[in-house]
Amino acid sequence: MILDKLENSGEYEMLHPLFKEAFDYLKSIDFSKTETGKTELRGKDLFVTVSDSNLKSQEQAKLEVHDKYIDIQLPISKAETFGWKARADLIHAAEQFNKEKDIQFFNDKYTTLIPVVPENFIIFFPEDGHAPCIGEDQIRKVVVKVRIGSKE
Repeated sequence: MILDKLENSGEYEMLHPLFKEAFDYLKSIDFSKTETGKTELRGKDLFVTVSDSNLKSQEQAKLEVHDKYIDIQLPISKAETFGWKARADLIHAAEQFNKEKDIQFFNDKYTTLIPVVPENFIIFFPEDGHAPCIGEDQIRKVVVKVRIGSKE
């Protein structure tokens, strides 16, 4: 897991061949004025989803994991809190892994709460269990999906 300011994204571009393109896109768009929906930058290897999501209480937020994708998440309209727990420590699966949607939910309680403010981003790797959308009311946010093993 990585948390930092969007202006520092260059420090992380070497971690994946598509991170530079992802961060360049994030820095080039005013997401407060865009339509919600999905934009494919490199097909299934790199895509961006803008959503207006309802936030949840800490009790309602479930940890999730992914196998094929890295998440880069960026709150736009307000701060968002994330729960985190190492995937290796997750033991209470809420369901089987959904290979088609690349997601599995867990009923474990997260060990850490991480507030993320607009202009900051958080990156979750497959080893990170994460519970997004903790807070009150609604949020506009951006999620970038970067396929693991994809190349430029």
